[in-house]
Amino acid sequence: MAISPDPKNNQLLAALPDAEWQRWLPQLEWVDMPLGQVLYESGGTLSHVYFPVTAIVSLLYVMENGASAEIAGVGNEGVVGISLFMGGESTTSRAVVQSAGEGFRLKAQTIKDEFHRAPVLHLLLRYTQALITQMAQTAVCNRHHSLDQQLCRWLLLSLDRLQGNELAMTQELIANMIGVRREGVTGGARNLQKAGLIRYSRGRITVLDRPGLEQRTCECYAVVKKEYGRLLPAKLAA
Repeated sequence: MAISPDPKNNQLLAALPDAEWQRWLPQLEWVDMPLGQVLYESGGTLSHVYFPVTAIVSLLYVMENGASAEIAGVGNEGVVGISLFMGGESTTSRAVVQSAGEGFRLKAQTIKDEFHRAPVLHLLLRYTQALITQMAQTAVCNRHHSLDQQLCRWLLLSLDRLQGNELAMTQELIANMIGVRREGVTGGARNLQKAGLIRYSRGRITVLDRPGLEQRTCECYAVVKKEYGRLLPAKLAA
């Protein structure tokens, strides 16, 4: 069922105090976010911040040789473009839509003006801390944990940002997000399917046994989940 264009379907917007909500509402622009759309490039100037509703956006670190790996994901729990209210107008990452959908955007100048308003500032900075935790934990996970564990973590975090238990995702795209060869993802997905945890067919992954995935993944998923729950209102952490 299609979700109506209601900004409060983004959990961060829904958690805004009423005064800020009334001030922001007329300035929020509903936008389509197609698969593969680049919202901003590394080193580029940010014109807007984005609040996904039905889309998921990957933040990618791009190396000098062009290789990239996902350092965080943002869905309906958050905002894309945190450097704007952290004191900068550019970013060191690339933001790419990894799961097509819609969302809202707000002009850069508006969010910079709001930076000085205490209630919004505190909420946004708490979200930023949670996002930084996800980034750091992803880096540790990619360095120390098996591909099987990384794949389970990635599936669970993606599932947290979607309604239902199905993801539209190719193995090649997953490989780019995790930073491994496509063959590795193919083998990992096959193992999870044999274990009865997922079903993969024609670019669609259906999670059949979420508790089983949680048992199979590493500690990183729980660390990130706990930090979001500690720092953010219950609406965001659910």
